[in-house]
This record gives sequence, C-alpha cells and structure tokens, in this order.
Amino acid sequence: MTERSITIVEVGPRDGLQNESRPLTVAERVEFISRLEGLGARRIETVSFVNPRRVPQMADSDQVMAALPPKPPGGARIGLVLNGRGWDQAVATGCDEANVVVCATDGFGVRNQGATVVEQLGALDAISARARVEGGPPITCTISVAFGCPFDGEVPEARVAEIAARAAAAGVAEIALGDTIGVADPWTVRARVAAVRAAAPGVRLRLHFHDTRRAALANAFAGIEAGVEVLDASCGGIGGCPFAPNATGNLATEDLVYMLDRAGVRHGYDLHALIATAHWIGERLGKSPPSALSRAGGFPQPLPRPAALPL
Repeated sequence: MTERSITIVEVGPRDGLQNESRPLTVAERVEFISRLEGLGARRIETVSFVNPRRVPQMADSDQVMAALPPKPPGGARIGLVLNGRGWDQAVATGCDEANVVVCATDGFGVRNQGATVVEQLGALDAISARARVEGGPPITCTISVAFGCPFDGEVPEARVAEIAARAAAAGVAEIALGDTIGVADPWTVRARVAAVRAAAPGVRLRLHFHDTRRAALANAFAGIEAGVEVLDASCGGIGGCPFAPNATGNLATEDLVYMLDRAGVRHGYDLHALIATAHWIGERLGKSPPSALSRAGGFPQPLPRPAALPL
C-alpha cells in the first residue's frame, strides 16, 4: 500500500457547516476554506445552492465564492446543486465541479429535496443535457441514503445500482455513495461498491460516510480495500444532515489522514495543521470538534524543544 494515493474531498465548509446551530459569516466561511487549502486540501465542497430558508447555514454562497482568493494549483471548488436553479448558480459563481444529489428513497427525497427519486433523476438528466449544450463544470452525482433511510428503512442494493446506472448514462464524471445517517458497515460497503461498479463500469467512485454509529473509519478502510480512491471527509468531524434525524457528524478528515499516514498512503494533507484547523472551526462553532485526533493528537507526538542551556 505504500505506493497508493487517496484523494480526500474536504466537505467541512458545506456538509460540515449545514447542520450546525451557529451559522458562520461569509468571512469566516472564506477563512475556513482558505485554511483548508493552505494545509493541502485540493478538492473542497465549498458551498451549496439550496433554499436559504431551509438551510440558513448555506445562505450567501454566491458571496462566499466571490470572496475566495485564487485557487492553489490543482484546486477545485465544488458546489452542491439539487435542480436547474442550483446549476445556474454553480455556473454563474464559477464552481469547478457541480455535485448533484439524488436520494435513494422517496421518503428522504421528498423531505430533503421536495422531489421523488424519479423527479430527481429527471433533474439530473436535464442538468446534464444543458451542460452538453451550454458548457459548464464537470458534474458528479451523490446518491444519498445509499445504505439506509431514516424514513423508508433498508435501501435495496439493486435500487442503488439502478440509480448509479442512470447517473452513468447521464454522463457524470463521478458517483458518490452517501451514508447519510451513518448506518453502513464494512461488509455492506464492499458489496455496494461491487454492485455500483457493475452498474456503472468505468465511472470513478467516491464514498461519503457519517460517523453516527462510530463506523465511518472502518467503512472508509473497507472502501479503500475495495479499490475506491476518493473519499469525502470533514475537518473536525463536524456536520450532519438537517433533514435526517440523528445524522450527526462526518468522517473526520484528520482521523482519516492519520490512518492513511500510518499505512504510508499519500493524501497531500498536513496533519498537524489539520488538527489546528479543527480546533479553530470548533471555536467558531462554540463546541469541541468530535474527531478523535482533535482530542488525542497524532502519533508520535512532536517532541518539545529542549530549553537553551545557560551560557
């Protein structure tokens, strides 16, 4: 594994902040993104274009995009969109990628997006058709509640595979499987990755885990062992979904980075700066970040400098 590389998509500025009780200012959101880019994050889900009355934490996303400094080399700023209006905003604000969400169940889709699965797939098709004609950023698709739904219960593997096939037919560049409420296990992760690969051959896969039941890191490991090379994570482990009961916390970026460091897997992040940023965002949110590394630190710990000897 020493020659392997994993891409981490940092989702703290979007999925991390959207469920927090204290909305950050535009300036604070911009500083958070800038700190993350400074410590090595290159793909960042920076904003979402959703109804600000439903998700006030994501209001003023156009102002955030306008206020950001130039990207670092190889950087990509991602906007989450749900419909044609969101696509228009992603294009207008200069997002480098547009991540379209399709829920795996009607129960969650209607509550989260006000649309059934069929309607959401129709929106994805329409956005993809427009992109082919009008141009715009690459489109990725996240299948949310891909491992279980808080309203409809267990989600059949065949349904997730069917949605993935539709997304591949629409021409998306990447498909992400979202464990929105944190119910996945490593065995289901392996099986679901295999099923989606068969349904959407050749499309890059990404995994998005919540740590609601403390299985996110084990699930990430299972995904990596299954050959997935792109994972979402959130600095500090902050976040959740405002429309999913008890969907607390994301896979913490620093916890994932620590595991990859111990395996000798390349990822591009500065772990110590990442832990410091987790504490910084925790202070802005008025809470201790839930990640293990923000509490325990890395290993081995940096040795303190010896005191200067008297002359």
